[in-house]
Formats: sequence, structure tokens, C-alpha cells
Amino acid sequence: MIAANIPDLDAIALVFGENLAFRRGLTHGPIGLLLLPVLLTLAMLGFDKWQARRGKRPPDRLPVRAGWLLLLAYIGALSHPALDFLNTYGVRCLAPFSDRWFYGDTLFIIDVWLWTVLAIGTFWAQRRRRGGVKRPRLPAQAAILILCAYIAGMGAFSAASESAARAAVAQAGYGTAELAIASPPPVDPFRRRLIYRTEDRRVGWGEVALGGPVVLDAPPRPDAMDDPRIAAAAAGSKPLRDFLFWSRVPFARFEGGEVIVSDARYTDRFASSNFTVRAPVSAADRE
Repeated sequence: MIAANIPDLDAIALVFGENLAFRRGLTHGPIGLLLLPVLLTLAMLGFDKWQARRGKRPPDRLPVRAGWLLLLAYIGALSHPALDFLNTYGVRCLAPFSDRWFYGDTLFIIDVWLWTVLAIGTFWAQRRRRGGVKRPRLPAQAAILILCAYIAGMGAFSAASESAARAAVAQAGYGTAELAIASPPPVDPFRRRLIYRTEDRRVGWGEVALGGPVVLDAPPRPDAMDDPRIAAAAAGSKPLRDFLFWSRVPFARFEGGEVIVSDARYTDRFASSNFTVRAPVSAADRE
């Protein structure tokens, strides 16, 4: 469990003023995934010996074998970017060698069904083990197989939804969608929120349910990202520079003396405030 969460050590950077652009990078890439399991294994071995010296080591604890502990640490750590990849937020799994973001568009960032199936499989297996039932791991193994099938099905639905979105955009006369994203909602696995960007830099939204047609929202709007005022504002604003580095479908608007940049993936009322950046535009640039 520790290994599966240890790549998120990069969250400590938030305390030092870093933000979205720093997350899911170095500790999720080759160097971090190579070193972190080794450091965790050394820490666990040291903790076991420390307890033994103090006479506090539980007598029923099995001997700690460094090789198996290291293997489990690698499995846990590697599972983290693999699952991060499956959502629309993305992961830089090649950092620091490449800052490219990878997106699976398969699961919501916190998938309640994944958590539920894993919890049932784990507790059921533990209950069987305590009761001395043969093959106590069976429920946990079944849970993993069910989740593999679930992830495969969710991925196939997202891929089909993105293809359908491109076709619907062309049929509506909006041009060619050079990017289409099928974003899974929090609970409903049979629906996708659609985000697309056309070749002439317009951003639009839509929705599709399993087995149903694509329903597009209002006509797409210009993303305004080619406006030179944005580059000028970014030059003087680290939060805006970081946001532009992280964002996948940015779009901008101007209000008064500010440029307001959002990401089309996160525009609902619960997420929009956390995924929007404001930066001042100088008087010269406004002219």
C-alpha cells in the first residue's frame, strides 16, 4: 500500500508554491520508479530490525525477505502511474527525459466501482483466510480479473465515443476535430462527457450514452490561445506558465485587465475554480 502511493510524494511541492505542472512527473517517471521502491525496501528492513532490537517486533510476523519485499515494492510503485494513466488528468511517465503527458481517458480520477470491487475482494479474502477456508485468495484474484475486464470495457467505450464525437462534429458542420476526449463521469460508467477541439482552434463539448447518439452542446467557441496577450501575460506569471504546460485543452477569455485561462476538461462548477488561472495583461498589451 505504501509503495502504491509513494509516487505521490511529489505533492509535497505544493507546500513550496509548485502546482499542477510539477505533479505526476519525476516521481512517476523512470528514475523515480527505479529508486523509490529500493528506498522503501531499505526503510522497511531497517524498521523491522529496529523493532527487533527494541524487543517490539510482533512474534507472529513472518521473516522479512528482502527480495520479495523489493518485488512487491516495485509492483506497488508501478501500479501507480499505470492507474494514473487511465484518467483524463494524465501522467508524465517519461519524466525527466520527456515532459510529454500521456492520457488513457478510461476511468474517472477516483473510480468508485474500482474501489468497491477491490474492497469487497480484499475483505472477503481476509475473512476466508481467518476462517481457514481453502484458497482464501480466490475473491481477491476474482476482483482483479473483474477489474481488468472493467477497465478494458471502459477503454473500448471511450475510444468508440471519441470516434463518434469526431464524426458528429464533422456532420454538424463544425469542421474536423483534431482532438476528441471522452471523459468518464464520477459514477456512471455508461456515459461520457465529450470535449473536442477543431483544426481552426475552436473548443466544444458534448455528451454520449452507451448505445445512444452523440449530443453536442452549443457550437464550439474560439479558444483564443493564439492571442499574443496570453504569451505576454505568461511571461510575467509563473502560475499561468505552469498551467499552460499542464493543460490539455486550454481556452481563454479577457475580462478587464486580466486573461482567464481554463482547461476544457474541467469546466463543471465543482472543478472549474481549481483549474482556472488569472493573470494580468499590461496596458501596452491591452492596446
